[in-house]
Amino acid sequence: MGKRGYHHGNLRQALVEAALQLIEEKGPTGFTLSEAAKQAGVTPAAVYRHFAGREDLIAEAARQGYEIFADVMQYAYDKGQPSALSAFEATGRAYLAFARRYPGHYIAMFESGVSVNHSPELAQISARARGVLERAAAELSQHIPPEKRPPPQMFSAHIWALSHGVVELFARNSPGTQSPFPPEDLLESGIGVYLRGLGLLPPDN
Repeated sequence: MGKRGYHHGNLRQALVEAALQLIEEKGPTGFTLSEAAKQAGVTPAAVYRHFAGREDLIAEAARQGYEIFADVMQYAYDKGQPSALSAFEATGRAYLAFARRYPGHYIAMFESGVSVNHSPELAQISARARGVLERAAAELSQHIPPEKRPPPQMFSAHIWALSHGVVELFARNSPGTQSPFPPEDLLESGIGVYLRGLGLLPPDN
């Protein structure tokens, strides 16, 4: 039987899938191109027909992750309509769901050190993903007086950072950081505090 990578006719994607598995197991810097090639069933030299090096391979894994992520965020946003609040909260929950469902992609996107400007394609798709949350933030905050309204990019960045922190500390089984609350509850309550601070939710009685 021939090498697996050539047998199914899509060596490039086989290498990406091998990298994703290795990223999950060893982290983005814990594997070599030779290991990725072995996992895909080809020689190390074959990798260079498709990727300039390990960073290029990880960048492609990240690009594919952002494609999925943007679609997940858009779906959550659309499903939450017509309420601006429910649409915004849905994007936060979608972030957690994505991190759980696609850990290899998530690590390649946010923990590999590969810049979103690695390629025009990666920059474009990552901007589309950010744009969903920025649009949700803009719609939710449109009733705040302009002088008190944070820019949508800042608003969404705060929620993105909060979501990322919950994922890193409590949703990915980090040693010694077990929370007595489910990650979804932590994120929802954190977003609630933030939105109350902006006057977008009534205070608790």
